[in-house]
Amino acid sequence: MKNPGTRNQAEVTGEWADAPGAAGTAGVEAARVELPNLVEDVHARQCNEDINLDAILDIPVTLTMELGGTRINIRDLLQLNQGSVIQLERMAGEPLDIRVNGMLIAHGEVVVVNGRYGVRLTDVVSPAERVKRLK
Repeated sequence: MKNPGTRNQAEVTGEWADAPGAAGTAGVEAARVELPNLVEDVHARQCNEDINLDAILDIPVTLTMELGGTRINIRDLLQLNQGSVIQLERMAGEPLDIRVNGMLIAHGEVVVVNGRYGVRLTDVVSPAERVKRLK
C-alpha cells in the first residue's frame, strides 16, 4: 500500500539521464533552473518601482575632483618646497575625474564662474556602468 505523502518514482530522462550517478536516481525529479542576472534585476527594479529615497537623501558623501596624480619616492617628497612643481600623469586640458566616495561617477572640466573655480560635467557615467564597476 502506498503512503499518500510519497511521490511516485520517475525515471530521469533528457540531458540529466547521462549525468554521473543518474542511474540510481529513481524517485528524484530534476529540472533546469535559470538564475536571474542580478545586475539587470537590480537595475530593472530601480527603473520600474517608485523607490522612496527620503531615508538616504541626507547621508553625507565625499565628492572629490581628481585632476591627476603621480608617484614619487619619499626622498623627492621631502625636497618639495614653496614653488615646486609636481608633474602629473595627465596632459593639460584633459578632463578631470569626479568621484563620490572613491567611485567614478563623471568627468568634467575646470571653469571659472564669478572668480570662483567650478567644474562643468562633460560626461556622466550611467547607473548601469557604475553597478558593473562594483564587481
